[in-house]
Amino acid sequence: MRRAVFFDKDGTLVEDVPPNTDTSLVRFYPGVFTALRWLERAGFVLIIATNQGGIAEGRCSEADVRRIHAYLHCRLADEGITLGGFYYCPHRADGIVAPYAVPCLCRKPQPGLLLQAGRDLDLDMGESWMVGDILHDVEAGRRAGCRTVLVNNGHETEWRLTPTRQPDHLAPTVLAAAELIVPRREGTTTEAAVERQQEKL
Repeated sequence: MRRAVFFDKDGTLVEDVPPNTDTSLVRFYPGVFTALRWLERAGFVLIIATNQGGIAEGRCSEADVRRIHAYLHCRLADEGITLGGFYYCPHRADGIVAPYAVPCLCRKPQPGLLLQAGRDLDLDMGESWMVGDILHDVEAGRRAGCRTVLVNNGHETEWRLTPTRQPDHLAPTVLAAAELIVPRREGTTTEAAVERQQEKL
């Protein structure tokens, strides 16, 4: 069985700029490419798990989401990074578009997206991680059996800290999250520092 790092998309890997299916508006946060390369080298499968309730709200279609998936796959490949999976939830119980306006088990904080990926990709969920910018991501990860990192970049505003919403770690950025996930070995800190500097150039 393999281990994975699940990432929320909007607000974690890329800036949360609606409409979130417009490829021209995609902006990766600084350090994301470095973090993903580092995690992939350490043997983690990289997976995006994202709520796309705009489908249920009529703001976008599943075809739009598939297009953004293809764009992200190609953009990361250009950086030497393999996206191992892209899982999205199209539902919202308060949506207006049938058949998406229903309760479901895949919309985070429900763990369905992660559990489906675990089955599809033969993942060891106990050795996997969920990284996101709000506590719904943390709860989904905890309920799926993963360890969790909350990227504390100001997007979480409610802070309802129940037992399933307690992150294992807090980190200011995705790169800092990667440094918590990958065991520190001789040379890794230097490697990360070099890649950080390269991304600034």
